Amino acid sequence: MKTNVSFFASRTITFYMARMFLMRFAAVLAALVLVLMALDLLGESGDILAYPGNGDAELWLYVTLRTPQIIARFLPFAALLATLITFVTLNQNSEIVSMKAAGVSAHQILAPLVVASLGVAIVSFVFNERVVARSTATLSAWEDAGYGPIPRDRGVVLNVWVRDGDDLIHAASARGRGAKARLDDVTLYDRDGGRLITIYKGKRAVQAAGGWRLAKASRFDVARGITTRLDSHDFARGVTPDRFTLATVEPAARSIFQLRDAIRDLDAAGRPTGPLEAGLWHKLSGPISAVLMPLLAAVAAFGLARSGHLFIRAVIGMALGFAYFVADNFALAMGNLGAYPPFLAAWAPFLLFLLIGEAVLIRTEE
Repeated sequence: MKTNVSFFASRTITFYMARMFLMRFAAVLAALVLVLMALDLLGESGDILAYPGNGDAELWLYVTLRTPQIIARFLPFAALLATLITFVTLNQNSEIVSMKAAGVSAHQILAPLVVASLGVAIVSFVFNERVVARSTATLSAWEDAGYGPIPRDRGVVLNVWVRDGDDLIHAASARGRGAKARLDDVTLYDRDGGRLITIYKGKRAVQAAGGWRLAKASRFDVARGITTRLDSHDFARGVTPDRFTLATVEPAARSIFQLRDAIRDLDAAGRPTGPLEAGLWHKLSGPISAVLMPLLAAVAAFGLARSGHLFIRAVIGMALGFAYFVADNFALAMGNLGAYPPFLAAWAPFLLFLLIGEAVLIRTEE
């Protein structure tokens, strides 16, 4: 018998399996989003309606902002469940047995689902960049406002803390970039060896003499309990504006290009960027994990359905998939703590389970 060595078994089989997978994927994802959105809204509706004047319109606004986040988070789960349902259905109907009897290899059976999953991953990446990042930023701002009116974004960073040696600097807000940066409602905690010596306060601070100048300041001597009025006070020499304006960067609320620029600015300011770099790499490895699901769930495709082991095979496939998600979250957490390098934190689980899935497939079917 002539062996078929092409990537796909045939055009008919490819379109048949890809269509079957995509239909089940859409159905599973819709069901997951519907159930999870209802549960999430049930928990948040009390806080939303607690703000005076909020009603049904605000609840629907929350749904529109939260749904993209749920889709992005559970899309790989939907790909895993859809793959398992597809393979179990094909196995129960003996279609897998027919394909293998016709000389179709296990990799050729998986190929249509891998290509369809690659398309899902590309759509997921674009969706994350164009929709999820914006909805996350808006929802975060709305939550910070207590589900009240969202303050207009004018590049203002609120409640900023910066450390300068032993000293601590707090600003109610920081705005502007470069030489035009400004701090409002500033408090400087002058410390020596961890002991508080003096507290300086002022309404506004601007850059001057290579540092910052606090205008119309007051100085409180902790030891003597005396407050003195000052025309100005210079502090934080060498502390750049980026350390204030980039105090908080949320990777999920920024696109990949915005996050890259923020990492570059923070690195230039001497700030640690490891967690942000891990988040940057995960913006690529997260969507591409959908391609891994057919390989991890492939154990449910093979073996005779009448042997009674089909359910066990499906459970094994599901266990492999969920083990990947656990490993991915663990590695990302280690990357955020600085225990793993950013690239390793984002890509190690994907590469590890790619090898595991391929080894299981070759050992059992090829």
